[in-house]
Amino acid sequence: MAKVGRSTRYRRPFSAVVGALAATGLLLSLAGCSSGSDDDGSGGAPDRAGGRVTKPSSPAPRPTPAWRTDPASIAALGDSITVGFDACGVLSECPEVSWSTGTDPAVDSLARRLVKNPATHSWNLAQTGAVMADLPAQVDRAVARRPELVTVLIGANDACRPTTAAMTPAADFRTTFEASMRKLRRALPKTQVYVAGVPDLMRLWSEGRENPLGKQVWKLGICASMLRDPDDLSKAAADRRQSVQDRVTAYNAALRDVCRKDTLCRFDRAVSDYRFTTGELSAWDWFHPSKEGQRELAGLAYKEITRREEPVTGVG
Repeated sequence: MAKVGRSTRYRRPFSAVVGALAATGLLLSLAGCSSGSDDDGSGGAPDRAGGRVTKPSSPAPRPTPAWRTDPASIAALGDSITVGFDACGVLSECPEVSWSTGTDPAVDSLARRLVKNPATHSWNLAQTGAVMADLPAQVDRAVARRPELVTVLIGANDACRPTTAAMTPAADFRTTFEASMRKLRRALPKTQVYVAGVPDLMRLWSEGRENPLGKQVWKLGICASMLRDPDDLSKAAADRRQSVQDRVTAYNAALRDVCRKDTLCRFDRAVSDYRFTTGELSAWDWFHPSKEGQRELAGLAYKEITRREEPVTGVG
């Protein structure tokens, strides 16, 4: 057959071309009736053996990681609460009574309850005075240990400043927590994270102010934004305390919101809602948890960490 192009001398009439294409189509359709079509419109490839078209299999969805209630190792991040500050003696850390990784049987920490070998598989990386801005560095230290569970209790020092103006802005608090979670998740995609809510500082003020000695200790500057002039009930003082409490509420909202975006993160509001009693506060500063308070924190955390997910049921 001559090649069709500008240099071709002979051109078939348009009607002849149409007729040839129609005839070809008729033959193809007849062949399809007898042997089956190679394409059923589904976009699939022909099955040469059976003469049927099979649709390409779509990649299987990645399974959602399941929360484990029996982590083999724990790393604790946070501030003075997690290192047991003022729980055993005045102005001293007492990590053995830490709610997260402590070894004291009277506290019965998470590590004692959950980890088979807590002495070698739990690490307290919290620091007295830590604020949210210190969390990324703590995450780096945790990543080096590769724990199966990370506990986080931080934020009280962001609100407990010399003045309310010095409190960490809520937006900065949220941004830093987001960055910390991204850093942790990139390095440890399967590690679970338990985030405790920031304790109710207003409750600590109302409870601790009943103790004359506690009020004297507060004059040393403990959480001045909330605890300064504890007997001042004027509107200005009430407004100051409320602004601190509002900031704590904003911090907890940030912790909750960021945590919700991560399948392996649980935020525990029970800690922020817990109403500490005088006996559960340190006898040296009436602010930090005592041994009894640490035990309560451990119990709250254990309950949340071992909570099993409710099965998802379909709508009938």
